[in-house]
Amino acid sequence: MTGSEGPDHQVQAIGNDEDVVRVRQLVRTAAVAAKLSLVDQTKVVTAASELARNTLVYGGGGKAAISTVENGVRRGVRIVFSDSGPGIADIDLALTDGYTSGGGLGLGLSGARRLVDEFELDTAVGAGTTVAVVKWAR
Repeated sequence: MTGSEGPDHQVQAIGNDEDVVRVRQLVRTAAVAAKLSLVDQTKVVTAASELARNTLVYGGGGKAAISTVENGVRRGVRIVFSDSGPGIADIDLALTDGYTSGGGLGLGLSGARRLVDEFELDTAVGAGTTVAVVKWAR
């Protein structure tokens, strides 16, 4: 991931549906602050919603760290989702277009990945999952 974090770093616990809504609100606020277009705001909020729901449903809860970032040329939003759940056993399958195990928006990880500019996945069976995404202003 490229860029340096701004001073507006916020962490939101994800333990229930209301927390997923709160993540969406925080991401929308950060996207506006980063001057993302309305289309890009919608993309990053949608990706964040899917990833927050995955953190809750498959990771058993966790947290999202939301911040604006800069890389010297442009601003963006960075969100890092982390949980201590079971991890993802088959990463290739989980990242396959159209694959979803149900329960989310149906986008799956591949859909969330398509909506952002940078996507990193770190997972190990029995050790949880961390997904970091960045959406840059155009």
